[in-house]
Amino acid sequence: MSGLVQKWRRVCGRVIIGTVIIAGLAAAGWAGSVLTGVAAEPVTRATNRWLESLDAGQRERAVRPFADATRTAWHFVPRNDRKGVQLRDMTDRQEEAALALLRSVVSAAGYAKATGIMQLDELLRIIEGEKAKNIRDAKRYYLTLFGTPTDTGSWGLSIEGHHLSLNVTIRDGIVVDSTPQFLGANPAEVQTTFPGLPPTGHRVLRDEELLGFELVNSLDEEQQRKAVIAAEAPREIRAAGEPQAAREPTAGIAYADLNASQQAVLRRLVEVYCRVMPDAVAEERLGLIDRWDDVHFAWAGSLKPGVGHAYRVEGPTFAIEFVNVQPDAEGNPANHIHCIWRDRTGDFDLPAE
Repeated sequence: MSGLVQKWRRVCGRVIIGTVIIAGLAAAGWAGSVLTGVAAEPVTRATNRWLESLDAGQRERAVRPFADATRTAWHFVPRNDRKGVQLRDMTDRQEEAALALLRSVVSAAGYAKATGIMQLDELLRIIEGEKAKNIRDAKRYYLTLFGTPTDTGSWGLSIEGHHLSLNVTIRDGIVVDSTPQFLGANPAEVQTTFPGLPPTGHRVLRDEELLGFELVNSLDEEQQRKAVIAAEAPREIRAAGEPQAAREPTAGIAYADLNASQQAVLRRLVEVYCRVMPDAVAEERLGLIDRWDDVHFAWAGSLKPGVGHAYRVEGPTFAIEFVNVQPDAEGNPANHIHCIWRDRTGDFDLPAE
């Protein structure tokens, strides 16, 4: 199925106070499953409240045209200069509105992960001290608006900083894309703690890693021959910072070649990435997986923690990638996670073709 058809399926209906209004392809006799778009009213309202809190200079930095090239210029590495307005440059009232906007974009679990990632940057600041090569700051996270947040037309939102990139596209009052969705954690597991920061043993992206290990280590020898695609993990996720996901064929073991308990673990793993977003968006992502038998799981690297490892989960509509190869700031090996959910029909509500 083409990316354009998948895109249309995502906007051919609308959820309004629990009522589903089906239009477009359904009326034309579309035989496939017709899925609804997700009403963007909470995000629109929170975006406008944040904008209203900004002064003229901040609004000038915060708002860009929807067609601006920087809308698709995303990344998660530490940078000295980013698009938008950072939390550090906001008043308490403005920061409160910005965090309320973040809450409107993600689920409660997603908010905990996003703010947990910000806390890890403060942990890095303390651990690295004067040896730091990059600026570490829990408030060095930027919000950028593309277009005008209304119920008509297209507009987008970026919330981004070190190890975090959330990108939402809204068209005619409907959330039509929420990718790329990148989360990272350094350290993946906290080894040293300080007052007011995550405790020793805390893992912001625990399930993303542990469920991957659970699945790969449940495979028998024949299954592992299919699933393990490389003895060494890649250094980075594919297409990092690129507007669209990698277009390589899927690899690894097919869902159909897993037993029932292994299939359940794979579904749980996919849900972990989906549930970063609000329930309606998560359910729509899951609903777009027409055939689980077309989903593949691929592993690379070590089957044990502490040595570089990575995995992919891919189907026709989505791609998950997870990489943990870098040491943390204290030198503990493979304690630094990068992971992402991408839309294989096209990120940023743009066709992948």
